Amino acid sequence: MNRPLNEQIRAEALRLGFTTCGFAEAVLPESVRAGLNAFVAAGQHGDMTWMTERLEQRAQPRALWPEVASVVVLGLNYAPETNPLAVLAQREHAAISAYAQGRDYHDVVKKRLKALARWMLRRFGGDVKVFVDTAPVAEKPLARQAGLGWQGKHTNLVSRPHGNWLFLGEVFTTLPLPADPPETDHCGSCTACLAACPTAAFTAPYRLDARRCISYLTIEHQGPIPHEFRRAMGNRIYGCDDCLAVCPWNKFAHPHTEPALAGRGAPALAELAGLDDAAFRARFSGSPVKRIGRNRFLRNVAIAMGNSGAPALRGPAMALAQEADPVLAEAGAWAVEQLG
Repeated sequence: MNRPLNEQIRAEALRLGFTTCGFAEAVLPESVRAGLNAFVAAGQHGDMTWMTERLEQRAQPRALWPEVASVVVLGLNYAPETNPLAVLAQREHAAISAYAQGRDYHDVVKKRLKALARWMLRRFGGDVKVFVDTAPVAEKPLARQAGLGWQGKHTNLVSRPHGNWLFLGEVFTTLPLPADPPETDHCGSCTACLAACPTAAFTAPYRLDARRCISYLTIEHQGPIPHEFRRAMGNRIYGCDDCLAVCPWNKFAHPHTEPALAGRGAPALAELAGLDDAAFRARFSGSPVKRIGRNRFLRNVAIAMGNSGAPALRGPAMALAQEADPVLAEAGAWAVEQLG
């Protein structure tokens, strides 16, 4: 007797290297649309104008692809081997978010999504589309509906077996697949993630003001870093793991075993400050860090140098203060001033 389709797809997903797999009907509750609308109406998306441009498609899968019947939601574990917050004490070194330590997860996940989609087409027919993060897909609500986890008070996905460390990807299919039971919220009375935020970016449980978030400020924001957040950034130059790392559910997570996601360590700020454009591109080839470009990256490095308390970094900061890019030069001048 043939196994049910879901069971066969899940087995193939795990064989391809995914950590977990769930199934959801391609319909999201109205609360998702309402939440997105409120987030944008309050201006809390900041510079992320792409959120407003395709809001309807993000709120409802069938607005993105009318023929979709079901969504296969995949998760890939990227749990770090060591505490990602330990580097914050190494003030002359750069803290790069755990998700960006290895190769760009978009490439790693999409390659496996495409392999799974091709296998589904050969085996079951229908039609498919694959998505990972860059498309207007409400990944975390879909992951909750597919039983992979729930959106915690920090708005990120939390998984009982994998903690806060799952990359997500989706296969949209025209096949009517039975849906898995949705996951329920297991945050309880815990507020560890809210208390851990260095910039008080959470206006309430489950509500984030991206304009105050260090991940947003170091990656999405293109202008000068607002002065009120500079000290709180510390040595974080790309992303921030604080609210993820303190979650008690991480005690059940196991370090990932993906060679492509292996960490690159915590480079010295002085070394990073000397990168020209070619050297920056070469050093971060295949990394998500590359997408923000050299000048925005060095803007963040300059802020970290200003927070280091290391007089030896005054020279590299002075060099950045002479850059042609006005945002980078201002950050360099600020660092010089902080270092006396």
